[in-house]
This record gives sequence, structure tokens and C-alpha cells, in this order.
Amino acid sequence: MSLSLLTQLADIPASQWDALAPNDQPFMRHAFLSALEESGSVGGRSGWQPQHLLWREGDRVLAAMPGYGKRHSMGEYVFDHAWADASQRAGIPYYPKWLSAVPFSPVGGARLLGEAEAADRLLQALPDFLSTHGFYSGHINFNDAALSDRLAEDGRWLPRLGCQYHWHNRGYRDFQDFLDVLTSRKRKQLRKEREGVRQQDIEFCWYQGHELSEAQWDFVYTCYANTYFVRGRQPYLTRQFFSLLAERMPEALRITIASQHRQPVAMALSLVDGNTFYGRYWGCLAEFNHLHFETCFYQGMEYAIDNGLQRFDAGAQGEHKLIRGFEPVLTESWHLLRHGGLHDAVADFLQQERDGVRAWAEEARDALPYRLNAG
Repeated sequence: MSLSLLTQLADIPASQWDALAPNDQPFMRHAFLSALEESGSVGGRSGWQPQHLLWREGDRVLAAMPGYGKRHSMGEYVFDHAWADASQRAGIPYYPKWLSAVPFSPVGGARLLGEAEAADRLLQALPDFLSTHGFYSGHINFNDAALSDRLAEDGRWLPRLGCQYHWHNRGYRDFQDFLDVLTSRKRKQLRKEREGVRQQDIEFCWYQGHELSEAQWDFVYTCYANTYFVRGRQPYLTRQFFSLLAERMPEALRITIASQHRQPVAMALSLVDGNTFYGRYWGCLAEFNHLHFETCFYQGMEYAIDNGLQRFDAGAQGEHKLIRGFEPVLTESWHLLRHGGLHDAVADFLQQERDGVRAWAEEARDALPYRLNAG
């Protein structure tokens, strides 16, 4: 048995990679990760160099861990810029680092794939891999609970808590059924926001990945890219990425397009699995009152209700989600810092931060719009 490095996902058959994944969550699929690589969204000058790990027994791949070599901390949603800055001031190298995550998407799930025994051996070999390949640190973002249990037994890895906001479908028959469990004031607010969008003559159409024309995908990308351009930044994803997703995993894509007087003005692109609706990318060509809330939240909530999905993961940040029914959910990431002094300093910081994150998550529940015992 041995650990090997995979620098492009195209070198392993999709069936072999996907067989290692524990469920149908779309972001770990070969189709999604290879689309990032082949579209140029990662690799090249992006600062995300594919460095996937495989644990082999002869010709058989028994475990895997997607990973990237990085010389910056952009596009991760677990922010370690302050650690890198402090390291630089102290003369301690921080980059390159190795990261296991879904690029540009703060979505939780499995990061260590495959058979339990082989996966454990891969994890045990990871620190030596970092040292041998010149990585000063290793990071695993938004991992699942099973991996946290494994890493907690190894004192070299430091846990970090974060907070996201997820909406839960508690068997609602329709959107009105959801509104009925809210307090009167919050129920009126959501109705007012939705009515404000309707009064602007904005309508919505839903599509799966195979139903969009290339011209419509051009519109989707223009909206997505505009969310970066308005902030003076370049988008992470390329136009080709969206076409590759539509070609390779159309059944997992859900796109809603908002039109005013039959002219498209906004879109939201999401992914689904058997249980969860994942809101990922959105954008608009002009500003409309409450359009963001309707396109990114209420449309997705209605879709989840209508299709029996139990959870709506709307991504990172955004305390404004609380008053719309998205509940605080703690996330975990893990960090291995090879420099002893940096490890100790970050460990102290993370202990204080964890206490603050837990307190915030508890306090945030007070902002939820549910009637007592209804949410």
C-alpha cells in the first residue's frame, strides 16, 4: 500500500473516484471537481494547484482526498489571512499550504473518501506528505463529523469552528404552511418582500441543467461574474465551467431565472442531492427591491418544499438569513501548522474563537422568526 499524488482528476476514471464517495452529494463528484480543472477555474495562475491524494493497493484505489496546493488564501471561506500575515511578520513561512476543500464553495461534507482502514492510513500519512512536498501547513475545510472524530485523536490538528445558516423543511405542505409557523411581524415582512417583487412584474422560471441553451448559460455567467465586477474583483469560475457542469451532471443543477417583461434580469444556480438544496451562485443585471431575497431564498425554499428536500444550505455568512428562517449551524475545519510556535499561538486563538462562535450561534437563535415551539 502507498500514498500517491494525483495532479489532474482526468487521470482517474470517474467511476473509480465516485465509488469512494459516501453519498450522492454533488461537490465531491468527479464531474464537479474535474470541471473546475478542465475549465481553468483551478490550476494555471489561479493559485489552486490540484494535489489530490490517493491510497493504493496495487492497481486499486482504496481511499482518496481531494486537495490543492496554494500560495494564497482566497476563495476558501475559512479565513486564515491573519495567520499568514502574522507568520510573515515573524519571518515564518506560511505558503505554500495544502488544502482539502471544495474550491470557491463553503459546503460541508466528506473530504476523506473510501474504505475506513485505507482512509485511516491515508490520514496518518498526510503530515509526512506535507513535509516531503514542502507545504508549511495543511487545512481541511467544512469536513464531516466522521473526519472530525478521526482528527480529534491526533494532537497535531487544530479544530476551528464556524457558523453557517441553513433552512430546514419540517414537512411544510407549501410556502404558506411555512409562513404559518412564523411570528406575525416576520410573516408580514416576508409577504411584503415577495409582494414587492411581484409588483415589479418579475416572474421566475426553473430549469434543470440540460434545459438551458448556451445563450442562457451566457446570461447565467454574466450575472455570476457581475457579482464580482461590481466589487472590482475577477470571478473565480470561468464560463466553460458552467457548460461542463451542464454536460456532465445536468441532473444535479437547478437554475431559476427572473425576468421582467420577458427580459431576464437575474438568476440563481443551485445544486441538489436526494436530501439537500445547495444555493451557490447568483447575480443580477440591475437592482430591484427585494429581488435578492426572492431569487436566492424564497424561490429555493419553495422548490425544496415542492420536491421534498429536507435542507437548504445557502452558504456562508449573512446574518440577514436568520430573520428569514435560516438557522445557525456550526461547521468545523482542521489545521496542521508545522511550525511549533505558530501552532501554539493559533491554538490559543482558536480556543477563544470557538467560545465566541458557540456564543454567537446561541445568541443568533434569538433572531429567528419562528413562533415559540413552532420552528
